[in-house]
Amino acid sequence: MARKHHYRRRSKDQPNELDVTTFLNLMVVLVPFLLITAVFSRIAIVELNLPSTKGSGEPQDPGFRVEVIVREGGLEIGNGKTVIAALPKREGEYDLERLSRYMVSLKEDNPATDSASVLLEPTIPYDYLIQVMDVVRSTEIPGAESDAREFVQLALFTEISVGEAP
Repeated sequence: MARKHHYRRRSKDQPNELDVTTFLNLMVVLVPFLLITAVFSRIAIVELNLPSTKGSGEPQDPGFRVEVIVREGGLEIGNGKTVIAALPKREGEYDLERLSRYMVSLKEDNPATDSASVLLEPTIPYDYLIQVMDVVRSTEIPGAESDAREFVQLALFTEISVGEAP
């Protein structure tokens, strides 16, 4: 006796087409959003220069170089060879206002210099590195005399290198 097959034979019709309309609608919204946020994330990044261990062969005289050394006892400001100022902690906190004033006076004396180094002892918290870098990079000065609440951002030493204190 022949067996009867009770299954449906596949039709030889064309396969159904895939509807990609919803996917394309998602891409139309998603691509501009990703492009816009990529631009804003680039603005928020601070580029740092790490000190190099290898020399270029010829010793170069860098001229004036600002070094801010963050130590447990306070801040030291140097010129790459010697310490030119020491700012001890006040009431357990680093004196960032005095550092800012000192950075402004150094920038006035050396307007062509844009590079500075911030060196830390290994036990210093990361938060203090960020605070000192912000002070070394720029400061706010009072703007127009008519509006006492208006401040202008002044760029100081914008090219910052980070390293470990000697």
